[in-house]
Amino acid sequence: MKTLKTIILLFILSISTAFAQSKAFKVEVFGKGTPLILIPGYSCSGNVWKETVEQLKADYECHVLTLAGYAGVAPIESPILETVKNEIIQYAKTQKLKKPALIGHSLGAFLSLWVSSESPELFGKIIAVDGVPFISAMYNPEITADSMKNTPQMKPEVVVQNFMSLPEEGFIKNTANAMMYQVSDSTRARQIAEWQYNSERRTLGLTLVEISTTDLRNSLPGISQEVLILGSIYGSKDQSKKILYEQYKKLPSKTIKIADSKHFIMYDQPEWFYNEVKKFLD
Repeated sequence: MKTLKTIILLFILSISTAFAQSKAFKVEVFGKGTPLILIPGYSCSGNVWKETVEQLKADYECHVLTLAGYAGVAPIESPILETVKNEIIQYAKTQKLKKPALIGHSLGAFLSLWVSSESPELFGKIIAVDGVPFISAMYNPEITADSMKNTPQMKPEVVVQNFMSLPEEGFIKNTANAMMYQVSDSTRARQIAEWQYNSERRTLGLTLVEISTTDLRNSLPGISQEVLILGSIYGSKDQSKKILYEQYKKLPSKTIKIADSKHFIMYDQPEWFYNEVKKFLD
């Protein structure tokens, strides 16, 4: 009888665990302590945070996401990022996470702002790593979400077809070469290229359209918690500051710092990055 009860209990636990896992992302949990949710950028695996987690897991419970359709995770139907946003909120509730901090890189920073602007009471501090509330307006603040949606080249079917048309042969090599503009180390560039190669092409296209046509700038006043914004070099440090202050001007509580780095700050300037993260979270 005791064995039967044990089997039933394990069955119930397995069902609970299954429901705790979202279809919109895969979650891996490391460490113990204050909860953190770490969200990778476009096409990347949660393994982009591997070294960061090693630095934090002694004091923090790190919930590391890999989004649906990226880096080998099964895809979902569109709208993809909006579904991810909703399910991150639900995940924090289901797991009963107490004010988890959010650390997001690039698209992950965008998602961190999105979930927090909609449910500020659920989340703690935010670290936005080289991400902005409206990427399409980085170099022209007058651009709107509607104007982007009406751009022929930004039609979902067009962007998806462009990705579907990319040849298999040379994909990783060509993408790795392109990634050298975003990260200094060639080994890292190849790893990012492999994650993108293992991502669903349709997801790559649809998420690019979604982030390019979603403007969170007017939602920023709803974020009441502190936000640390870590930017890379966009031409010069002064240019980076100008762009980030413009993008985040409606955010009430913010600190903006610029790393001497390309886009993947955690790879290019790891010690600087870890120091800024730990100081901010303490």
